[in-house]
Amino acid sequence: MASHLRSPLVLLLLLALHRLCAPWLVVADDGASVARSAFSMDGDVAWVVQVSDLHISAYHPDRADDLASILGPALRAIRPHLLLVTGDITDAKNRRKTTSRQDEREWITYKKAIDAIVGIGGIDKSRIFDIRGNHDTYGVPYRGGKLDFFSTYSVNSQLDRLSTISSILLQGRRNYLFLGIDDTMSIGIRYPANLFGHPTDKRIDAVNSELQYWSNHSNVPITKVVFGHYPMSFTTSSQKGQRYESIFAKQSISAYLCGHLHAKISKQLWRFHEMSATTQEQKSSYWEWELGDWKESRLMRILAIDGGAISFIDHTLKQAFQTSILITYPTDSRSMNTLESMNWSTRNDINVLVFSNQVIRNVSARVFDSHNEFKIVEEIPLQLVATPSVHKPLFHAEWNAENYKSPSPTRYWLQVFAQDSQGGKTSSERRPFSVEGKVQIQSRPCLNYLIFEVQWEDMYQVLLWSNFAFIIVLLFAPKLLYHFMKKSLTYQRWTVSVMLSPIQPRKAYFWLVWFLMEGARSRPIWFSLLIYVIWLIEMPWFWGHATSEKGEIAQMYLSGWSIPSLGEDLTWNKSSNPDVLVITLPFLYLVVVPVVVVIYSLFAEKAVACLRHSRRTENTVNPTNSNPESGYLLPSASVSLANLSDKKILSMVMKFCGGWTRRVLLLLCCIIAVIHLKLSSRLMSAYGAKPVAFSPPVTWMPLLLLSATAYCTMPNTY
Repeated sequence: MASHLRSPLVLLLLLALHRLCAPWLVVADDGASVARSAFSMDGDVAWVVQVSDLHISAYHPDRADDLASILGPALRAIRPHLLLVTGDITDAKNRRKTTSRQDEREWITYKKAIDAIVGIGGIDKSRIFDIRGNHDTYGVPYRGGKLDFFSTYSVNSQLDRLSTISSILLQGRRNYLFLGIDDTMSIGIRYPANLFGHPTDKRIDAVNSELQYWSNHSNVPITKVVFGHYPMSFTTSSQKGQRYESIFAKQSISAYLCGHLHAKISKQLWRFHEMSATTQEQKSSYWEWELGDWKESRLMRILAIDGGAISFIDHTLKQAFQTSILITYPTDSRSMNTLESMNWSTRNDINVLVFSNQVIRNVSARVFDSHNEFKIVEEIPLQLVATPSVHKPLFHAEWNAENYKSPSPTRYWLQVFAQDSQGGKTSSERRPFSVEGKVQIQSRPCLNYLIFEVQWEDMYQVLLWSNFAFIIVLLFAPKLLYHFMKKSLTYQRWTVSVMLSPIQPRKAYFWLVWFLMEGARSRPIWFSLLIYVIWLIEMPWFWGHATSEKGEIAQMYLSGWSIPSLGEDLTWNKSSNPDVLVITLPFLYLVVVPVVVVIYSLFAEKAVACLRHSRRTENTVNPTNSNPESGYLLPSASVSLANLSDKKILSMVMKFCGGWTRRVLLLLCCIIAVIHLKLSSRLMSAYGAKPVAFSPPVTWMPLLLLSATAYCTMPNTY
């Protein structure tokens, strides 16, 4: 037995050595340049509009049409200081969504839609900032190439702002910094293995330096907001293990805005990041707010900053924009940044932005007491603030904030009502506030926690290696069990006593031992499974066109894509880790593990069927022969389990292994084969039919193993 275990280990070491000696380079987009822009603003209240995940498609022209016909008029009413487009500008997929490629027609459509928005919405194009999403890099082998249409048709490219970091400063009585980050892969892997943001050490350092620069060089108080495409849960660590979370907290940003996950998961995902510290003074935190997609939901966000206080409201633009009310101060106590509460000073004012295509005649605010059945405590009229800007819809009122001090941050609630010149009435959402800066963090839904709180880079490793650990235990447990049973007569007798025990709970041990021992009895199949698992860990899974439809053939490993780089020497660039989890985890959990379990089950069923056949052919059974050393569990045994005296055990075995058992297992084989073929066909569509079809590890091996096992366990082979 020791020799049986030693040879696979030697093979594993040789394969590992082969991989360590291979010429690997880690892909690193060292682009960390910063493009700075500055705009003046009147006063200390500013607001911006964010849209995300446009997914403009040649097969869905309504997405681009609605940008011009719905978003354009909305921007005319809102008049934002900035328009932020946070990634996934185009869809880059075929009609069936089975493969990805860059379509220049989609980018031309996007450019025309932006031009229409500028004309209809009255916003200066220089105030529009767009960044890449993962869809915008599908099938883009390198930046600046002929397939990199973002570098040609995006607003940032037209205004020569193609840096991976966009630094935008709104200057007034206070400064507001908006920092955009492009963390897409420099080598654009095609769908589906392009899911995560991949910051580099240089880019993280550049972001840190830029945030620190404005902290040191701003002559007035500054509020910082960062925006990107990827949530932090879908952003990987850099090569040195750096992450944005600690940088954002250290630099005291107020919020991080992102997209990527779409409203089908949740219309609004949020996360409160709080860095642990030893003292209260060192504690730092910020909010992460994800915006759903424009693609299906037509979502738009208006975010305002009022003296450092941040508030926002999301709109679904399924029809023409209606009057919208955004309370900029006091902010919602459920989403107030603790930076405000730590440096809190009571303000005796209410500020409200009212966006409308009509002239607003009357605005009033009502305060409700939740401890007194939400009865109205006070109604306050608001007046339009006179400013040099004609399009600043800011309404203001003074009040006595001391009247609303409370130990509870959610006792008092505020709601604003507006009436336009046509008699139309609009009200804001009722929300709690705290004049003392107290925060009430809402409880997180389970889906919010799973998608937004779990770090999927780490979760991938847990799910991956727990799967392989389970498979390895299945492979080696019966070999080790047989080794100890052969070595220790006491252990062997205990095992047989478990089989003979009439106590019902202990019979589960018998079935487990039977399953493991008989499942691993066939040496050719067992060694084939072992070599297959080692191959999946160390060698390529399949070959395919990873970067473009007619690009170089690349290899996909468990740790990512290996992409050829032709220069003076042929090297292999490692990319798309952990993005490959969308390929590896379904294959391991839905194909590989079921294949191993069903193979073991087929051999266990065959062994019991042999007992049934032996009982039918033998005229008599010797009930006294119950020597543990002659049990059927040992390969060297000469007497079958039918010689055991416990008729109840034999009856259960016969009943369990009736004719339907094998048919059920063969049906499971067919189900696994269908799942396998479906996964393989998706890979063929995504990365090329020929290279994937001629990749044995993924395309052939599971079916070959199942077919060989089904043949070896046929009843006529007894």
